[in-house]
Amino acid sequence: MSGAGFVHRFLPGRSDGGPTLLLLHGTGGNENDLVPLGRALAPDAALLSPRGKVLENGMPRFFRRLAEGVFDQEDLVRRTHELAGFVRWASGEYGFDPGGVLAAGYSNGANIAASLLLLHPGLLRGAILFRPMAPFEPESPPDLSGTGVFIAAGRRDPLIPPGHPERLAGILREAGAEVELRWYEAGHALGPGEVEDARSWLSAALRQKR
Repeated sequence: MSGAGFVHRFLPGRSDGGPTLLLLHGTGGNENDLVPLGRALAPDAALLSPRGKVLENGMPRFFRRLAEGVFDQEDLVRRTHELAGFVRWASGEYGFDPGGVLAAGYSNGANIAASLLLLHPGLLRGAILFRPMAPFEPESPPDLSGTGVFIAAGRRDPLIPPGHPERLAGILREAGAEVELRWYEAGHALGPGEVEDARSWLSAALRQKR
């Protein structure tokens, strides 16, 4: 369905007042791609899965890039604000708790999730970022106190410039976020055990917030 300008899927949670996972796909994905991942991470959570509105050679993305690993910063900022507006719209449309939203993003989706954390602190209760880069260097750190972030990075990832996972973790920690950075013997695709580790982290994070 379409709403607030985004083609998306919304799957209600199994109980009222539970968490909502904002699922953000990678380049070439769509609103269906990460639904199985969302169910694996949090079986009882509501799932909100938008499709990126930017096309790169016909492949959906959440923001433009100028080259591999080089982001169009103006478009990134604009699309981040647009996505934040969509999340707020969806909370009213579907009736989920706006204070219980966590993001789970892969690659391009992880990058815009990181941008959401930095540009809209408080919008996300936490985030799971698979294969992210540091989207930008904020002029001043936002207040991310109480926000938990799980970063999964691949040691053999050919698409992520060296140092980016550590730099992103540093930026988020400087802002007060509680960050767990884990490295895996994998490339850009997810390796064995990553989803299970992220699920365990998420389960612990949700218990702490009760």
